[in-house]
Amino acid sequence: MTTDVPAPCLAQLFLVGRFACRVGDDDVRLTPTAERVLAFLALARRPVRRHQLAGTLWPEVTDRQALTRLRSTLWKVPAPHRAALVEADATTVALHRDAGVDLYALDDPEPSPATAAAPMAAGELLPGWCDEWVLVERERHRQLRLHALEDRCARACEQGLYTDALRAGLEAVAQEPLRESAHRRVIEVHLAEGNSAEALHQYETFRTLLRAELGLAPSPAIRALVRPLLGRPAD
Repeated sequence: MTTDVPAPCLAQLFLVGRFACRVGDDDVRLTPTAERVLAFLALARRPVRRHQLAGTLWPEVTDRQALTRLRSTLWKVPAPHRAALVEADATTVALHRDAGVDLYALDDPEPSPATAAAPMAAGELLPGWCDEWVLVERERHRQLRLHALEDRCARACEQGLYTDALRAGLEAVAQEPLRESAHRRVIEVHLAEGNSAEALHQYETFRTLLRAELGLAPSPAIRALVRPLLGRPAD
């Protein structure tokens, strides 16, 4: 009689706002070095050669020592959790193919209606981490999240879901107050609702901030949105 081997529990990594790891229903506590290994694999989104991974995480030691540290780090992760988190062979290491990562929600260029309406993880990618491989991905995540919020704002506005639209647009403005496209989305929502005073207030807030911070004037595109409300040039 054969006995079925139970499938490993699905794992979930959280990299936005903090590092956290769950396997099944368990919150998994990892060593700082294990956190760095899993974060690197999650950001790589593909199998990574052992020499590359070890050399990147432990550049101050020899290749042999770095590989030893990598093996030690992986083996210190409890075996049931390790099986759900990592796939490895003689030459490569990868995050388990079934593991989820909050960061990946922004990778889909055409999200489903359910995904498009789901709350987006808020916060900075791996705050406090200063590794170069984190900094590059942090900026990528920031830009993708801003675009996703603006797209969500526009879609909700087209559907008449003005509360959802404003929530997304104002979140984009809060994340990057000098981003004109985010302010434009908010103004468009106010105009769609017929709230002219709110649209003008949003424009004036942006115009004042832009001049104070950068000494610049708003672009013709955003000025054109509010010009009809004044019957004269917005400035």
